[in-house]
Amino acid sequence: MTSRTERILIIDSDERARSELGRYLEARGFYVTGYPDLASARSLFDDNIPDIIFADLSPDAIGELAGRLEDAETFTPIVACYSTADASEIVNALRAGAADIVLKPCSDDRGALDDVIGKLFDRVRVNRLNQLYRQELEEANRDLRDGIAELRADQRAGRKVQLRMLPDREQVLSGFSINHLIKPSLFLSGDFLDYFRITEDKVLVYIADVSGHGASSAFVTVLLKNLTNRLQRNLRRGSSDDILYPDRFLERINSELLDTGLGKHVTVFVGIISTSDKTLRYSVGAHFPMPILSLEGGRTEFLEGSGLPVGLFETPEWEVYEVPLDKPFHLILFSDGILEVIKAKSLDEKERTLLELVSGGSHTIASLGEALNLDEITELPDDIAIVSVTDTDTDSGGPTSRYWQ
Repeated sequence: MTSRTERILIIDSDERARSELGRYLEARGFYVTGYPDLASARSLFDDNIPDIIFADLSPDAIGELAGRLEDAETFTPIVACYSTADASEIVNALRAGAADIVLKPCSDDRGALDDVIGKLFDRVRVNRLNQLYRQELEEANRDLRDGIAELRADQRAGRKVQLRMLPDREQVLSGFSINHLIKPSLFLSGDFLDYFRITEDKVLVYIADVSGHGASSAFVTVLLKNLTNRLQRNLRRGSSDDILYPDRFLERINSELLDTGLGKHVTVFVGIISTSDKTLRYSVGAHFPMPILSLEGGRTEFLEGSGLPVGLFETPEWEVYEVPLDKPFHLILFSDGILEVIKAKSLDEKERTLLELVSGGSHTIASLGEALNLDEITELPDDIAIVSVTDTDTDSGGPTSRYWQ
């Protein structure tokens, strides 16, 4: 018969019975080892634990053997071999840890013996496959935990980079107080914002929402920051004045995104506020919701305008809109994540709620955050970005009584 790899141990003080069973099992192709007692077989467990054990031992000795196998963390079934069919002894052997019972002489009923061996080896294979799968799963879990730990470390580092790219909070630029808030839904944010003085009387402010989430979206925010830094340097050097024009600013972002090949697009609102002209000139790259403008003594309303998303088309065009700022004002920009935390059924109701909050006096980051309970929300469905801009001068040029939080 073809040789097999399974190892069988026989423990029996009856040399004749041990030899007969051993010859039969060897004829079946198994590798067989025999010992007269448990003490002489002990050394085998240190090096080469068998796959099945046939043992003519007392229930107490079977219990000792079963405990030794359990300590070795192996599944090796014990078949108790008895010359008697005494029910109490069989029950005690099974309780002690025997997987099955055969009556001696074992060779008298070879069909039953083959059935026992086949059944036990099926259990051995299944158990050892399960053990192998558990080991592989534990190794995979360890690798996964290590990978997650490394990813979190990378995300924390990326988060620090993103925070450093953001402008300082509570700035006063050319007579405008500007503040911002970003709350990412994950470690890294796909929302980005910036504001800075581009000339003595002009301040640029923009808010962007990158499609998707995670590291690839966060990478685009780095691209945006690098682009605005380059455009500012170009203006100082006199090599390009694209940053002075909202539509051309969007064109530059569009070109940069297409060149990356990341398949990412951005919704953007970019506005340039002029103190000398008292105007806000802006372009819209499919950004939603539109910013809210509140003029002192006038209406509080969403700005009008529309435009294509940035980073999808080769030669898009964006319109430039202009609104007068001849009165003290508040301008508040949002990313669409703000709508996710407003408890209203329809989009129209969410926008109306947002407008009512601002018209009711929630002009600052602090008051908006309090009104929307942003500090209480631990898991956000989407990134949230807010920029608040308010002027600090009246029509006559004197300071107002408003303050910035």
